[in-house]
Amino acid sequence: MTSFYDSREVWFFTGSQDLYGEDTLKQVADQSQQVVTLLNESGLMPAPIVWKPVLKDSDSIRRAMLDASGDDSVLGVITWMHTFSPAKMWIRGLEVLTKPMLHLATQADVEIPWDSIDMDFMNLNQAAHGDREYGYILARLGVAHATVVGHASNPNVARKVSRWIRAAAGWAAAHELRVVRFGDNMRNVAVTEGDKTEAERRLGVSVNTWGVNDLVEAVEAVSDADIDTLLDEYDELYDIAPELKKDGERHDSLRYAARQEIAMRSFLEARGACAFTTNFEDLGALRQLPGLAVQRLTADGYGFGAEGDWKTAVLVRIAKVMGEGLPGGASLMEDYTYNLVQGEEMILGAHMLEVCPSLTQSRPRLEIHPLSIGDREDPVRLVFNADARPGVVVSLADMRDRFRLTANAVDVIEPPHDMPKLPVARAMWKPKPDLYTSVEAWLTAGGAHHTAMSTQIDVETWQMFAVMAQMELLVIDEDTTARSFADHVRWNQVYYRLAEGL
Repeated sequence: MTSFYDSREVWFFTGSQDLYGEDTLKQVADQSQQVVTLLNESGLMPAPIVWKPVLKDSDSIRRAMLDASGDDSVLGVITWMHTFSPAKMWIRGLEVLTKPMLHLATQADVEIPWDSIDMDFMNLNQAAHGDREYGYILARLGVAHATVVGHASNPNVARKVSRWIRAAAGWAAAHELRVVRFGDNMRNVAVTEGDKTEAERRLGVSVNTWGVNDLVEAVEAVSDADIDTLLDEYDELYDIAPELKKDGERHDSLRYAARQEIAMRSFLEARGACAFTTNFEDLGALRQLPGLAVQRLTADGYGFGAEGDWKTAVLVRIAKVMGEGLPGGASLMEDYTYNLVQGEEMILGAHMLEVCPSLTQSRPRLEIHPLSIGDREDPVRLVFNADARPGVVVSLADMRDRFRLTANAVDVIEPPHDMPKLPVARAMWKPKPDLYTSVEAWLTAGGAHHTAMSTQIDVETWQMFAVMAQMELLVIDEDTTARSFADHVRWNQVYYRLAEGL
């Protein structure tokens, strides 16, 4: 899968007005280009920021916003009011903008020139004045946006801008996303259900179902030569259990797993889909529940949800795009069991087969073991421990009148003990602020049991994404208390129901 950021860019708009004269406007243009250069040269931007000519009147502002909205290569726009840009000029433009927006409250100089400052300097350097006028109109119009404050040379400013660009990329990825559901979701499960029509309205994602036997036809059409080529790749990347090797008694099971991977990849590519689901209760004529195939596809950037959980497939794909190029990875995850030893509280997460190997830099082991559900042949899977890194787990739940994101900041840790009889990939983590508060808050929120775990991006990036999506986000982190969190949930319930009614 190619990089999502190829041929993508962010546009930088600078606000001013004709009142200042050509010499001043030339300085405005020069200084705003310097801001763009500082951000681009930070080395943190996943996509280039492109400077655009200074905006000085309502018509040019509206045209710039329409152009940005209509250009698929544009992830979003950054706006800065270098001088005083009367905010009524921005109303028509802001009301036609459909891309994410960042308000950068900055200025050309880091320090006030104490000995030389005069009124000429004041007239040119009044971003503190202009940004407040602009902030007012954003608040009055209710424009969803992010705000970053500080000088462009400040690494913290660059990091926040880069997070916003990644969130904007996640927003764009959702709007371009097609999800293939191989069969339906698991029977009688509530949280994997959801309103696919509303998801397309809110997130732009298209979710549709294909019969599992459509996939079976693709599996049967795979050539032996293609399987042989893929098996050579497995040999290079993984430690393969002896029974799965070419002279092993179960080598045919590995060949079938490779056949599944090739078929699923070609099936998704043919439909322009970047996310998919499977369901162990709906396998048709498949011989194995896909395990290795899912792990390999998600390692390449595809989103995935188990048991037909298309909402988690969407989240995993968004997390993959937002984290692309950063250390760590993203994967479907599920809380399985707790360690409740006092002082050693932690959560063991895994899934039947499908945890993504992007969560580790170690060399996974390719194994085959029985699976007690699914009523099929023993499936092949990669086994490993997720690397120790800070992370976040996020769920998407349909709350009837809205979608709710719930995010928990966590520390993924090395398992304190070996688990030689657990034949699946897994992650061990300590949730913030502690296991007891975390679990109580998660249950209060109605967070799903399937999550997207990312060790590449943080809660702030998800917060920026939620603003773009105008979607509820409940955060569980080091500052959370059970009482304040429960109050927050109740307040949100009132707000979102009133807001939807308006």
